[in-house]
Amino acid sequence: MEKTRPGTGVLDRTFRVSLILKGLDGVLELIGGILLLVVTPVQISDLARFLTQHELAQDPRDFVANSLLHLTSNLSGSASLFGAIYLLLHGIVKIVLVWAVLKEKLWAYPWMIAFLLVFIAYQAYRISVAFSWGMVLLTAFDIFIVWITWHEYRIRRAQKRLPANDVF
Repeated sequence: MEKTRPGTGVLDRTFRVSLILKGLDGVLELIGGILLLVVTPVQISDLARFLTQHELAQDPRDFVANSLLHLTSNLSGSASLFGAIYLLLHGIVKIVLVWAVLKEKLWAYPWMIAFLLVFIAYQAYRISVAFSWGMVLLTAFDIFIVWITWHEYRIRRAQKRLPANDVF
């Protein structure tokens, strides 16, 4: 009976699914960044009003709809440009690192961990300034990704040190 290599169990599958989710998030950030470059703040505000008008007609105190309107009404050209650049850079880096880690490029694991730790620190700051359950959940997911990436990195690094013809 052939033994499986370390890292092919539930944890490895969880790691891969989590990475794919992070990669999809990077793609969405890239799309969002491009949209912020081509859509004006006025158009964004108009779209938010259009999308929330039905909900606000039914419930004028709807928290999500009112929050979206408030967020888009205060959007300036410079804030939109900052958001676009942020999303583009964040999305590109995330996509490249996720791709490299999925290809088991050892250099990418520490970079992924460092990248996420920087954003976890930023997210912790954002939570302390303006608490949001969404940000808490995102931060918890990123902490999990850091832990599981470190775990997988140790496994992959150990595998690279073993002779190629060893069987587990």
